[in-house]
Amino acid sequence: MEEQGSRRRPLPVLLLWVNGLMTLGFVGARQQTELCNESLMLEKLPACGKFFEEMMKKVDSKKWCNLTEFIMYYDNFTQCTEREANNASCFWPNPLAEGFITGIHKQFFSNCTSEKVHWEDPPDEILITLILIPVMLTCAMITLVVWCSKRSDIL
Repeated sequence: MEEQGSRRRPLPVLLLWVNGLMTLGFVGARQQTELCNESLMLEKLPACGKFFEEMMKKVDSKKWCNLTEFIMYYDNFTQCTEREANNASCFWPNPLAEGFITGIHKQFFSNCTSEKVHWEDPPDEILITLILIPVMLTCAMITLVVWCSKRSDIL
């Protein structure tokens, strides 16, 4: 009997040991986290801005507010900033990259203000019609439901 009891003990101990290794992250312990090299990123980002600036010189400055004129250049600029941030082990977007991108926006798109649309109410005849139709339909549906519920012989 003592032999059976001593044979059963190693299995729970082994399971606890394996569980402890898994809990401690023994499998993923080799993963190392790299710190963001902000100075390297700030050193490399101006090259992206310079390339974007050169491409924007090809576009007439009157068309700078029309995104379809330079969307490919802006996409390349965005990919460049993302690549340089990732090469410096930084996530993207981050506050430093956003500050750089905002500076580019101020340089090229500061005169692009959105035109505010002035909304007006429709003429009174149309407005009254648009209000009364749903009200009348609601009243008609309520009347129909009440009328059908009182006539049990139909159902």
